[in-house]
Amino acid sequence: MKKLFIYYSLTGNGEAVALKMKELGFETIRVKPKRDISGPFFFKIMRGGFQALRKASPKLDGSSDLTRLDPPASEYDVIAVGSPVWFARLSPAANSVLKTLPEKAGKLSFVLWAGGGEAPKALERIKKEYPGAPVIIMKQPSENPSELEKLGEYLTEQDHA
Repeated sequence: MKKLFIYYSLTGNGEAVALKMKELGFETIRVKPKRDISGPFFFKIMRGGFQALRKASPKLDGSSDLTRLDPPASEYDVIAVGSPVWFARLSPAANSVLKTLPEKAGKLSFVLWAGGGEAPKALERIKKEYPGAPVIIMKQPSENPSELEKLGEYLTEQDHA
């Protein structure tokens, strides 16, 4: 089974998740907008949050070009999209990923991380836009490594669903 994890990371949480996903047999791709959010942490979060509110989907840099995947996304059985939750929404980079994925891409799921570990409004929005897509939300996995253990359990459940 070919599995792919495509993620955006601003603060290192995505990197922690990506390492665990590799252990679980996923290929990983980190995406970055051509013009990523810069400045002090507070301003990064505010800018990113306002972009998320507008459902922005910035152009991704060349190394993030999913149209050049080899093998193409359509050949993966499972594609997990990883994103921080900002203002109860996916990050703008995750929006760009979702616009880029072909319709025939593998089974889609979401791996999200949030400061509080819960994001009910984000979960509601995703379930509405992507009915049937499994979603897991973790509390800052880079600071809470035990959250990563949930990931293994979650993916095992999904393999049997």
